[in-house]
Amino acid sequence: MDLTNLNTGIKNRRKPSLDFGNMVFGKVPPQSKELEEAVLGAIMLEKSAFDTVIEILKTECFYVEANQRIFKAMQSLAQKSLPIDLLTVVEELKLKNELDIVGGPYYVSKLTNAVVSSANIEAHSRIILQKFIQRELIRISGEIIGDAYEDSTDVFDLLDDAESKLFQITNNHLRKNFDDINTVLVKTIQRIEDMRNRDEDITGVPSGFPSLDKVTYGWQQTDLIILAARPAVGKTAFALNLARSAALHPTKPTGVAFFSLEMSAGQLVQRILSAESEIWLEKISRGKLEEHEMKQLYKKGIERLSNAPIFIDDTAALNIFELRAKCRRLKNKHNVGLILIDYLQLMSGAGENRNANREQEISRISRDLKGLAKELQVPIIALSQLSREVEKRKEGNKMPQLSDLRESGAIEQDADMVMFLYRPEYYDITANEFGESNKGETHVRIAKHRNGSLETVKLRALLHIQKFVEDEADNGFAGELPGGGGNWKPVKTDDDNGAKLYIQKGSKMNDGEFDDETPF
Repeated sequence: MDLTNLNTGIKNRRKPSLDFGNMVFGKVPPQSKELEEAVLGAIMLEKSAFDTVIEILKTECFYVEANQRIFKAMQSLAQKSLPIDLLTVVEELKLKNELDIVGGPYYVSKLTNAVVSSANIEAHSRIILQKFIQRELIRISGEIIGDAYEDSTDVFDLLDDAESKLFQITNNHLRKNFDDINTVLVKTIQRIEDMRNRDEDITGVPSGFPSLDKVTYGWQQTDLIILAARPAVGKTAFALNLARSAALHPTKPTGVAFFSLEMSAGQLVQRILSAESEIWLEKISRGKLEEHEMKQLYKKGIERLSNAPIFIDDTAALNIFELRAKCRRLKNKHNVGLILIDYLQLMSGAGENRNANREQEISRISRDLKGLAKELQVPIIALSQLSREVEKRKEGNKMPQLSDLRESGAIEQDADMVMFLYRPEYYDITANEFGESNKGETHVRIAKHRNGSLETVKLRALLHIQKFVEDEADNGFAGELPGGGGNWKPVKTDDDNGAKLYIQKGSKMNDGEFDDETPF
């Protein structure tokens, strides 16, 4: 027995074949040589034909290698602002030493002989593009099948790779064409008429803060909004307030997708429950709730939030391709109208981004987020860290600036709006210029606003219940935090240390069974 042949046969049987051309039962890949020749011939006969084709096709879209080389020669002529005809194409191929490779002058002249008219060149080009996309799908599917057979392949890396490759086809070859101004004017006038007939001024997704909505008119479709602050200022709490306000709006509830790369879904829900029920976050986290607090938690928190259209994803180290795929699914399935990301610097690149430095990676991510907002027609709010340059500035000058955005200047360029959160007490500034306490005072500074004015809105941070509130007199500073009077009052000493539960006067916690007369 020939052991050599036997061993060879066993090896061949064990190793899966990577000849994916055989996987489609011997079929020839989708192609249309005749149309390729017709398009190239029309370009050499019609002066304006190349401008039409170049918006649809790239070199790799041609199946025949000779046709790829000829089209590349045409691109080279166009870049030199030279005319594209039979003679110039032949000369360009000679300069590149490719004339004999494509079949000589005879093959090039044959292309023009086969063309009767260039009238249908756009339709022909789109058919060629469709054939190319079919070939690419076959190629990518074959690669995925081959990788899936490998035991060493990580399934999540495989999914990410598959999604990114499919997205590249869409992004590179299915671009939106231009609109003439008349079409855009009709849509714009219709939108203006719709806004005129509205009873309210808010045209986008409401923030839940009237003073902020007066400046922004709500978060607008296609906008990329950056919310930046130093660590522990309250970015996540503020973002969750925005999510809760949008999802629970009484007249126009909006589906919200919240991507948290830093905290777990459970921690986020605890914060939302704390803000909605107005029970201290620490008590919810520790589970140290008394009977009346549990009733309050169910009545004011869980019952309201159970049907709220909030979708939380706590995948760590999420990359832009995964985010894009998940957002598309959420948009199609649940029609989400607001996307929040906590936070930008924790996102990772993918594909060609993996070998780039961090600044280039963040630049690419911010550009892709803006593109995603335009594609899905939803506002995206991305949280961002600030650099330590804020800390280095002199006392009294700690208000963040655009230059303080961490890791990339592209963030401020790509964003339609940049907002900064600033709390004076973060820098041990406990009183304003009049000597009044500013505990909890929070400045929401709009430092960039592509479609509106630059303003600073003042809120009150009640971080013990993860909530921001507006001033009743001038943005919400009518009362102090617990212990300072104002809108807050103690209702019960609830542990041996004398800690007190505080509720807002006139809050919904005083409705029904939680009124002032009810003993706890």
